[in-house]
Amino acid sequence: MKVLNADQVWDALQRGGSARLPDRGRPKFEIGDSVIAKKLSHSGHIRLPEYVQGNQGVVERVHGCFIFPDAHAAGNRESQYLYNVRFECTELWGHDRADVPSAVYVDLFESYLEAA
Repeated sequence: MKVLNADQVWDALQRGGSARLPDRGRPKFEIGDSVIAKKLSHSGHIRLPEYVQGNQGVVERVHGCFIFPDAHAAGNRESQYLYNVRFECTELWGHDRADVPSAVYVDLFESYLEAA
């Protein structure tokens, strides 16, 4: 990864770029796998919405490996697989609070998930 000087940052941000990295090995989860979003206590921002924590979902898509932003913010170049996970609204909010059969889709990193 190329290090930028301060005067190069704005131009780089304007061009944009992908946080995708080469895949490393096989992903832990595959399409159709049932997973549970871990319950994490964390001071600060993470990309695991609290409303899905502890709930079961199904992997809908494996996006590939990406820079793991939680670690990258601390200077770590860790990468992780990123998954699109479907959570049924009845799972998240209960049968009496969910509208007609519906679901929420959330992109989650591998370390946020465990097998159901």
